[in-house]
Amino acid sequence: MKTVLITGATSGIGLSLVHAYLKKGDKVYACGRNFSAYEESEFLLEAKQQLQLMEVSFDLTESQSILTSLNGIESLDIAILNAGTCEYIDDAEHFDAALFERVIQTNVISIGYCLQILIPKMKYGALLALMGSSASYVPFQRAEAYGASKAAIHYLAKSLQLDIPAERLTISVIAPGFVKTPLTNKNDFPMPMLIEVNQAATHIISGISKNKKHIHFPFPFTSFLIVMGSLPDRIWQWVALRMKR
Repeated sequence: MKTVLITGATSGIGLSLVHAYLKKGDKVYACGRNFSAYEESEFLLEAKQQLQLMEVSFDLTESQSILTSLNGIESLDIAILNAGTCEYIDDAEHFDAALFERVIQTNVISIGYCLQILIPKMKYGALLALMGSSASYVPFQRAEAYGASKAAIHYLAKSLQLDIPAERLTISVIAPGFVKTPLTNKNDFPMPMLIEVNQAATHIISGISKNKKHIHFPFPFTSFLIVMGSLPDRIWQWVALRMKR
């Protein structure tokens, strides 16, 4: 039995990961704010009663809340920092700095506080995964805030891979394409190769079980973006401008 911590665990990919790891027989720390969905699930209620599932409540925008809430966590085999938000800049010529700050605070700054507490709690040979996005491969319209936050996470993960020996702690970055979640339900543009949360969870758990440092899916979509991002600027910009958001 492994001990797993998952942030953003009350909906979407995070909630699906909680279910999957519990079904594997692992002990799960589920981190989030609103646990109402847990009260409606007989499976999750039973896991709580058996002390297989522990709820950890904190707000990603409050650094002290993160530090205090995570301080009591025991040593971990796996940590998946999945929580995040997505907002778009609709008018770049009238840049919304407050929106930009919200996204960076939630998606990037909060990660730093999580790492401060969690890295020392990771067992030798454990794995820590950061939730990035395939949006970091190629810039897209309206994604100045979201894309920048996810690009920062990718860079952070790669830097940690250099500074922390893999035998001590494997650092993985997860880069999903479009996944059907409460966040993507708000999108007002086509989402090619959209997959369900249970499919995303399967990809993530499979990649983690193999100690992969880069987990991206669905493969045809993310591979296309990786290749596109390696092309000269004039080519990827031409393509990106035609992928209306």
